[in-house]
Amino acid sequence: MKISVKSKFIGTLALAVNIHCASDSPKDYPVTPVRYTEVHLTDEFWSPRIETNRKVTIPAVFKKSEETGRIDNFAIAGGLKEGEQSGIYPFDDTDPYKTLEGAAYSLGLHPDPELDKYLDSLIVNIGRAQEEDGYLYTCRTNKAAKLINWSGESRWSKLERSHELYNAGHLYEAAVAHYQATGKRTLLDIALKNADLVTSVFGPDKTRSPPGHQVIEMGLAKLYRETGQKEYLDMAKFFLDERGHSHNGRELWGQYAQDHKPILEQDEAVGHAVRAPYMYSGMADVAALSGDFSYVDAIDRIWENVVGKKLYITGGIGSQGMGETLGANYDLPNMSAYNETCASIANVMWNHRLFLLHGDAKYLDVMERTLYNGLIAGVSLTGDRFFYPNPLASRGQHERSPWFACACCPTNMTRFVPTIPGYVYAHSDNMLYVNLFVESSATVTIDGNIVHIKQETRYPWDGDVKMMVDPGDSREFAVYIRIPGWARNKPVPSDLYRYMNKSDEEVTLKLNSERIVLSLEKGFARIHRKWDKGDTIELSLPMPIRRARANDKAEENVGKVAIQRGPIVYCAEWPDNKDGHVLNLVLPDNVVLRAENRQDLLNGVEVITGKALGVKYSGDSLLKEEQDFVAIPYYAWAHRGRGEMTVWIANDPSKAKPLFGPSIATISRASSSEGVGVNALNDEKDPKNSGDKSHGYFLWSPRMDTVWVQYDFKQTEEVSEVQVYWADDTSFGDCRVPESWQILAHFNGEWRKVWTPQKEWGVEKDR
Repeated sequence: MKISVKSKFIGTLALAVNIHCASDSPKDYPVTPVRYTEVHLTDEFWSPRIETNRKVTIPAVFKKSEETGRIDNFAIAGGLKEGEQSGIYPFDDTDPYKTLEGAAYSLGLHPDPELDKYLDSLIVNIGRAQEEDGYLYTCRTNKAAKLINWSGESRWSKLERSHELYNAGHLYEAAVAHYQATGKRTLLDIALKNADLVTSVFGPDKTRSPPGHQVIEMGLAKLYRETGQKEYLDMAKFFLDERGHSHNGRELWGQYAQDHKPILEQDEAVGHAVRAPYMYSGMADVAALSGDFSYVDAIDRIWENVVGKKLYITGGIGSQGMGETLGANYDLPNMSAYNETCASIANVMWNHRLFLLHGDAKYLDVMERTLYNGLIAGVSLTGDRFFYPNPLASRGQHERSPWFACACCPTNMTRFVPTIPGYVYAHSDNMLYVNLFVESSATVTIDGNIVHIKQETRYPWDGDVKMMVDPGDSREFAVYIRIPGWARNKPVPSDLYRYMNKSDEEVTLKLNSERIVLSLEKGFARIHRKWDKGDTIELSLPMPIRRARANDKAEENVGKVAIQRGPIVYCAEWPDNKDGHVLNLVLPDNVVLRAENRQDLLNGVEVITGKALGVKYSGDSLLKEEQDFVAIPYYAWAHRGRGEMTVWIANDPSKAKPLFGPSIATISRASSSEGVGVNALNDEKDPKNSGDKSHGYFLWSPRMDTVWVQYDFKQTEEVSEVQVYWADDTSFGDCRVPESWQILAHFNGEWRKVWTPQKEWGVEKDR
């Protein structure tokens, strides 16, 4: 049987990125991060990932950039090679930029002459592609007619789609990273030449328009820090302030690009889930560097909205695949959750900046949740396969890929991972902040004096942390130690999630083996004293296994629980549970769960074990059978083949998805002309309405021609009725019902239309 559909959809595509800040300037963040090169990690969790990024991910991504023509595009633009522009997106230039940035950070941690030489040759190509006045945008220089709908007829003429300024922002960030790591000005001079062009074109009395995709704001802030040239900071502020204003008849681009109203009036996170937190990060940078804290009031309001209504328990953001957007308040589907990897990286950067502004641990709580769960799920343990979306449930339709046509997530990961050491510590005046618990040693400057601090811990698997302080010549200062919200019965700093039962296990803190009273200040335990070499702080964070519940307004997860131990969120995955099924599981509230160390599994993890009920139909009867239950860290799923996975597990039996016996649907093979989610075509799950994504759905890419799905039966079957439920997300996305559809059946080697008593096949919503 074949269903042929003439569809009419309209859609858009976008991507993402961001990074980290340092250096001195007249004004800056009240709290200063300890530079990533000053923190040496020796732990079993992050150190191997940084090394895998250096040895595997960066080389693999550079190789893919070469194979797909992204690097050749620069050579062609510079006259070093003949040919036509490769790729289907005008932002492909950013993939070499981001990977170069990641490679520069890696050089800062681990000198590598061969990599250094490779970067030099790449920078030559980039420099040759730059036009005389500083313009750098290969698809225009290479006259790529196929990209004219993105780039526009002339420079800066279509900023809502062109990504000209987005590309520039990534160039600036890569240039600063390379200069700081190597001392070479080659890429920095290219970036400054481009930035000078941008400042000559845009401004209050010049071209008045913001970039379509934010990131240049952060890049300009970095150039300002590095050079002290105020026009770069002014330009970043100009781009922010232009949003939501219509000058000289400019059409506003709406919520998708956060251009629906002035940024100081915005109070809800809307639109593209990477553009948004990049803009908020840029606002934080400009606020800190300019002293204009009106921006802070706005991003504080927006943060409350995200953390209270739009944050996944894994720390991911951006629930909607259509448009890669944030979705409505409390709209947090699991199977169709998008949670783009780039959005998680942006979320970490944004929350880190908010901590630097406010010195409050609640932002680090959100940052840590994203970091240990939703973010690192985006890259495989081997470092060479990636997730673009990061759903919280799967029927087996998801697997990591070595590359994507839109490759923002792999390239973004290369540049984020080496900077992780820069999130561990921070300082301000005579205060040293311990933000993350990672076995490490660090050098910190407190009041002009060098202080050394060392951590010993097996975190995140163990909550015991030992810190040794060597104050050097600085005798009196305060150490602020974050006490995570999860250790204080608060999974997130809002009512979006809560633990089912309060834990009575106490956090303990000792100084030189003597227990001290916890004195919390903005989520930090504060110890102020005259320090002596050898002073030792011991922190013990109990790690009971917790069941978390979602706010009842997040309807998808009512009657379900998520499992968390320490900062790690868990999921049930098919290889560990009976017959490869987990969506049919019920986890009763009284079941005792235990943590078990498995060094033989997934590079070494703590698993959660216990008993669950498997629910299935036998005829008309619903059976519940006790079975062994195993959960693994969410970040480690999808390493053992395709299959079922879920983060949220029913504790109410009515919320489980019972197994059915074999039927004509389940034993048929579904296929399609294109699209994703083919498993949803015969999963025997019926939606509540045309906007219901809770059970998964099949999706064609937005287009205006004929596409098809097909069922192959194992034997000749009589089909008397066919029902189709068309998806439509008119209120927040670009998916629409088709113009028409029909059913064909295969007889004697040809497709024939199936007879129906109806004159027309229905395309109504919600039926």
